[in-house]
Amino acid sequence: MARQLAPCVWLLELGIPVVGANAFLVDDGTATRDGAVTLVDAGLPWIGLRRELGDAGFRVADIDRVLITHYDIDHVGGLRDLPDLDAPVFVGRRDADLLAGIYDPPLFHHKGAFHRFVRRFVSIPSRLDVRSVDDGTRIGGFTAHHTPGHNPGHTAYVHDELGVGFLGDLVWERGGSLTPPEWWDSYDTRQIKRSIRRFAGTVPPLELLCMGHGQPILRDGSEALSRLVRRL
Repeated sequence: MARQLAPCVWLLELGIPVVGANAFLVDDGTATRDGAVTLVDAGLPWIGLRRELGDAGFRVADIDRVLITHYDIDHVGGLRDLPDLDAPVFVGRRDADLLAGIYDPPLFHHKGAFHRFVRRFVSIPSRLDVRSVDDGTRIGGFTAHHTPGHNPGHTAYVHDELGVGFLGDLVWERGGSLTPPEWWDSYDTRQIKRSIRRFAGTVPPLELLCMGHGQPILRDGSEALSRLVRRL
């Protein structure tokens, strides 16, 4: 069931044991100048994205934009369940190129080979307006931060005014602490560590951290990131 984490932020609980990832909804219309309803990631297909939106008190027609942290089935698959969605979808440039067939990941890499295969069957629906984003791109109240390693185009989004970071699979939460994703689910674990250090050192103070896997960090998010950096 959807859960409100902060005045403008909801967790859409689309994760299931072993597979699946969280999605999030931000309604900053009354809190910021560039207010809108933003869906961050979309979970697996057929898990109940539409139901979760309803639990949070929203309809698909309310969504003004979608921010995708990266291309993995458990982060984009749920878009297939929203045939009435009429909003631009923002994706980190390298992952957008992967989906469009402009970029072919390494064939002899475990995740690269997997992506070459599955993008034929699970992608962002072609009818949607997919827009590439680069490091530093501003999207309403959000800033995009290119954080490669888990995926070549992995992008975290920070809402500066709300003090919220949407980290996708830059980090996972386990037992109240943050950890980098595992090698078997990533392109380059060394690059992930560099991305974590850079992200933690450049973003403004964050109170709330929202990850694709695990429970959100509800307070002192920047300190949680700093503890992870010290362990790397």
